[in-house]
Amino acid sequence: MARLVARSAKSYSRAVAWLKVILPLSAMGILSTLFLLSRNHDPNAELPYSNIDLRDAARSERVTKPTFSGTNETGDLIAFTADSARPDADHRQEAENVASEINLTSGETINFIGDHGIIDQSIDTATLLGGVVITSSTGYRIRTEALDSGMREVHAESKGPIKGDGPPGTFSAGRMVLTSDPATGDAYLVFTEGVKLVYDPDKPQE
Repeated sequence: MARLVARSAKSYSRAVAWLKVILPLSAMGILSTLFLLSRNHDPNAELPYSNIDLRDAARSERVTKPTFSGTNETGDLIAFTADSARPDADHRQEAENVASEINLTSGETINFIGDHGIIDQSIDTATLLGGVVITSSTGYRIRTEALDSGMREVHAESKGPIKGDGPPGTFSAGRMVLTSDPATGDAYLVFTEGVKLVYDPDKPQE
């Protein structure tokens, strides 16, 4: 950080006053790219993040414990959290230990977790990477290495093969897509490309 040399008490006070304005605004600019994405944002509601170290953000542009949450047009609640996030050279956000929770209007819940991820505001997408696990309240547990997830809609696609288990038994496929029906609020897991299923008749069926 460049050293400020005050030539007079007046210029020193002016510099301090500007710093008090610039540093918080700089930190808020970083946060806005990651968190303030909801179309239905309530201006009177509390900002959806907490426990942010502004001194750390001012030094390294890293935000700790960021949280984004919002409701889409059909009423589904979509939330993302991470241990930390910082901008990369392409104006995206690099996040560590990313988790997502989707609460559907139908009552079902879907969760994603990944070792790290990339948040791209320009396309409203979060890419989870490394040991990604998808779970649902209906009993599915799916593993993959990379997953693209929408941040404003219930939609996700694996970027490679998946393995999992659920009510039908154990299964694998070359690709998985999560989508939803706006009319009913129901979510669907679609598996394609070399699907293999080992049926377990003892498992309860949904």
